[in-house]
Amino acid sequence: MFAHRRGRVRVTVALSVIALASACGAADATLKASAWPGGSTVTTADGSGVFGKNLSGLSYESPTVLWAVKNGPSTLYRLVPDGAKWRPDNGWEQGKAMHYADGSGDPDAEAVVRTPDGIVTATERDNDNGDTSKPAILRYDVSRDTLDATAEWDLTADLPKVEPNKGLEAISWIPDGALTARGFRDEHTKTAYAPSNYPNHGGGLYFVGLEDNGMIYAYALDQSGGKYTRVATFASRFPAIMDLEYEPATNRLWAACDNTCQGRTTTLAVGSEGTFTVSAQYQRPSGMPDYNNEGFAIAPQSTCTNGTKQVTWSDDDNDGNHALRSGTLNCTTQ
Repeated sequence: MFAHRRGRVRVTVALSVIALASACGAADATLKASAWPGGSTVTTADGSGVFGKNLSGLSYESPTVLWAVKNGPSTLYRLVPDGAKWRPDNGWEQGKAMHYADGSGDPDAEAVVRTPDGIVTATERDNDNGDTSKPAILRYDVSRDTLDATAEWDLTADLPKVEPNKGLEAISWIPDGALTARGFRDEHTKTAYAPSNYPNHGGGLYFVGLEDNGMIYAYALDQSGGKYTRVATFASRFPAIMDLEYEPATNRLWAACDNTCQGRTTTLAVGSEGTFTVSAQYQRPSGMPDYNNEGFAIAPQSTCTNGTKQVTWSDDDNDGNHALRSGTLNCTTQ
């Protein structure tokens, strides 16, 4: 990346600093990053060498169950508490391989969310065909011994064309009641969102984030698989996005960016126009180095103790031989 001549190195470094400032602190020049709204201390939350690299997405099922996905090879983990840390549950020590519905492939699972529909992942491509982009959403029934997808939604035709490693990185789910209560606008019908317009879509909408442009896309997914309708598109106000997390207690959708944006997050909420807009941007906790955190999850509100609840990050690079770290977030409500 750097030129060999000393003078050109200075120019390259200066340009890199400007580019970094633009991508991070000035992802949107009108939005100032505030201090992390929780504790400054962050601690390791897994045993040494448990996961290795590529742990990429997280989602709480309950205070005592945390789901995690590795993007290569595609692996799902069910995690349970082990003191102040998390460990794979019995029978999940090595995780379980995930495949497409026909039992083939190695879906590059970058994000996971636990919903009433099941465990759902967002994927960039099939690692067995790594030169071809294939942004897709896959659903799994974890009660089965073999994790072949029970439904697939290939979004390739609906999303911008991107490089194979610049596709879907984030996923979350928001229940219909939370959307209709705030007058969420359906960009497809140009009216207020009405769940009845989407038969068999389940009880909510899926929100996915595209790494290439930092945009967020909301979909109604026909739960039989295959069919989908895009309901909304909006910006995270980051140049890239790595995870999404819906916080029911505040009705905020969190968008997380990795070291591309110095580990910052934005929060989004449905505004008076019925669209999701960014309400705040936050720095990472001051006690956490600028890791390549690709997963971000917030513990249920029921876990609040002394005004805070746990948040967990997954480090794709496994820095220091640890992939999980935990901190705290203030238990605000709306």
